[in-house]
Amino acid sequence: QVQLAASGGGLVQAGGSMRLSCAASGLTFSKYTMAWFRQAPGKDRDFVAVIKWTGNSTYYGDFVKGRFTISRDNAKNTAYLQMDKLEPEDTAVYYCTASFLLSDACSNRLNYPYWGQGTQVTVSS
Repeated sequence: QVQLAASGGGLVQAGGSMRLSCAASGLTFSKYTMAWFRQAPGKDRDFVAVIKWTGNSTYYGDFVKGRFTISRDNAKNTAYLQMDKLEPEDTAVYYCTASFLLSDACSNRLNYPYWGQGTQVTVSS
């Protein structure tokens, strides 16, 4: 049974930083492309970042503008999202997700069958 546990959310002031973690279990982590999406109240779930299962390809949503970095540690079965220069508009629930051997750095949430429970990120102005 695949399980994804997102953590690291909380409250931060605008301009600050936060690192989210996604601990995976029940899967061969090194074979899964990992991604982060986010959803603000009343809005769609939007793509944030993805790292291919090979670890050599990443892709970000347009709004990231160099502020976020996605990474993975296969030895720890964990994916990370380092977020810097946070803005109030980044306030949302952040979800990690996984897809087996997804070949592209894909931003379409329909390609991801496994989802974590989400972690709340709140950025105050």
